[in-house]
Amino acid sequence: MVKQQKLILVTNDDGITSPGIRTLIEAVKMLGRVVVVAPDSPQSGKGHAITLGFPLRLSEVNIFEGIEAWTCSGTPVDCVKLARDKILDRVPDICVSGINHGANHSINIIYSGTMSAAMEAAIEGIPSVGFSYLNYSYEADLSICRQVAHDVTKKMIETPLPPHTLFNVNIPDVEASQYRGIRLSRQANAKWVEEFDERRDPTGKKYYWLTGEFKNLDAGEDTDVWALDNGYTSLVPVQFDLTDFRLKKKLEDEWSFQA
Repeated sequence: MVKQQKLILVTNDDGITSPGIRTLIEAVKMLGRVVVVAPDSPQSGKGHAITLGFPLRLSEVNIFEGIEAWTCSGTPVDCVKLARDKILDRVPDICVSGINHGANHSINIIYSGTMSAAMEAAIEGIPSVGFSYLNYSYEADLSICRQVAHDVTKKMIETPLPPHTLFNVNIPDVEASQYRGIRLSRQANAKWVEEFDERRDPTGKKYYWLTGEFKNLDAGEDTDVWALDNGYTSLVPVQFDLTDFRLKKKLEDEWSFQA
C-alpha cells in the first residue's frame, strides 16, 4: 500500500504575495502536499473576523511553482473556512499560518489574523501553528524563520498530537550567530499602552491615528517575551477555551444563587 502524503494547508494574514508565506511554503513543501489559501490583500489585525453580508470570492493563482494556490477576498479565518469546505478534498493533516511580518507574542495573539487563521483550523480539529517574525520589513532575511518553520512543522507531523493542538511560534530578529534555538514558553502578561494621536486632514477635519507602546508586566523567565529578548524562538501551546477555571472554582465555593 502506498502511504498517503500529508496534506498541509498554508495560509497567512499578510496576503498571498508576502515574502513570509513564500518562505513558509519553501519550509514545508518537502513534508507533504501543500495547498495555499490566503487573502488577496493584507489583513493584519483582523483577529477572528469573518465576512458576513458580502460575497466571498476565490481565485486560483499560479505564483508558487508546483503548488496549488488560491486567493480569497475575505479574512484569514474566511480562507481556512473556504479551504476546508470548497477546495480541499479531505481534512488537512496540519495547518500552518504565516510567516507573519511582525510580532504576535503575548497579548498580540488576540488581535492577530495569523493566529486566528491557525486557531480556526484548530477549532476544526486540525493541529495548527502560527509563525511570526519580529521584523516588519519585507526585505528582511528570513533564513532563521525558514529553518524554524521546517523543524516545528516536521515535529508536529511526526508526533501524535491532540486534534485541537495550537502553537504560537515567534522568532527573534537576531543575527544567526546570536540565535539560541527554540524554547517552550508561556504567554507573558504584557499589554499595549495605547492612545489616539489626533490629526487634521487637508480639509481641516479631524482624524485619529492609533499609537502605543508595548509594556511587559511579567518578570518571569519562562515567558515568550523573555525568550525573544534573549535570542530564542518562543513556542507557546495555546487554546481557544477562554474559561478561567481558577476563578470558576473560587466562585463555586463563595457564590450562591437562588433558583
